[in-house]
Amino acid sequence: MSQEAETGDEHGMSGALDEDERGDGDADSSDSDESPAAQDAQPDRATLAAQLDLLQEENRRLREEYARARQQHYRRTALGLALVGAVAAGAGVLFPGARTVLFALGATGLFGALLTYYLTPERFISASVGEAVYSTLATNSSALLADLGLADPVYVPRGASDDVRLFVSQADADDETALPDDTDLEPGFVITDGTRGLALAPTGDALFDEFERSLTGPLADAPSALAEQLADGLVEQFELVDGTDVDASHERVTVGISGSAYGDVGRFDHPVASFLAAGFARGFEVATTAEVTEADGRADVAVTVRPVRADEEFERVDGGQEVADE
Repeated sequence: MSQEAETGDEHGMSGALDEDERGDGDADSSDSDESPAAQDAQPDRATLAAQLDLLQEENRRLREEYARARQQHYRRTALGLALVGAVAAGAGVLFPGARTVLFALGATGLFGALLTYYLTPERFISASVGEAVYSTLATNSSALLADLGLADPVYVPRGASDDVRLFVSQADADDETALPDDTDLEPGFVITDGTRGLALAPTGDALFDEFERSLTGPLADAPSALAEQLADGLVEQFELVDGTDVDASHERVTVGISGSAYGDVGRFDHPVASFLAAGFARGFEVATTAEVTEADGRADVAVTVRPVRADEEFERVDGGQEVADE
């Protein structure tokens, strides 16, 4: 009996071991079966690359659609002007008594339609993109000036080359109003007998070139008139600000700024302040500085442009005769 029991126990234990081994084998086989499925659930490199290409293509298509929508807006405006011009010209034929006025209105409408159609911009860049680019430039430049121990920037006109350079001298210079000669103001470090500092090409100089090319008349020769011209350029031509408020004299010009498209106007060589300072530097051939302060409520900030030297004023000299501000 004991032998049979022992034999039965041995058979039972071997059967249990066989079941355990089969169970382990089934578990291993199930794990091996699930592993390929789990791997298939993860996208491979080729799939990710294809998805990235699709996203890039979709972004490109959306940008093109946005530009096309803006162009269509301008062209619909041109079509509307052309329609108004054609109707006015036709009415001039039918109504001889008002022919002169109607023909003038028709010609204006047709001319405006041609300008709007052919001057439609082909590329639109949002203000946030320009702000991001300028912000990086301002941050890097400010850090460089702080490390080098340089003073506030001065906008120096160069009559020979008809442009402006931004010059920042050493903060501990004996004479802060001492400026290098025109020939020493090429972009880079300036080291002469009387001055040491850094010369840069300001953003406002390139803007002033574009502004001057768009003028239908001469550049104003009085501080108040030039300030109004530059302020209109900021609002109407470049759309850098929403509004301006001008207060000008021969000693200084203050322009209130509302709604700057490029953020804080007080940063280094900001396009708004740089344009005003470079404009007066070139308009009156005198080195200028731009100071940004809080406004009195009618504007967000105020940009004050004045000559660097206390004995200078905004006076244009033509043929030995000073042009006074009327």
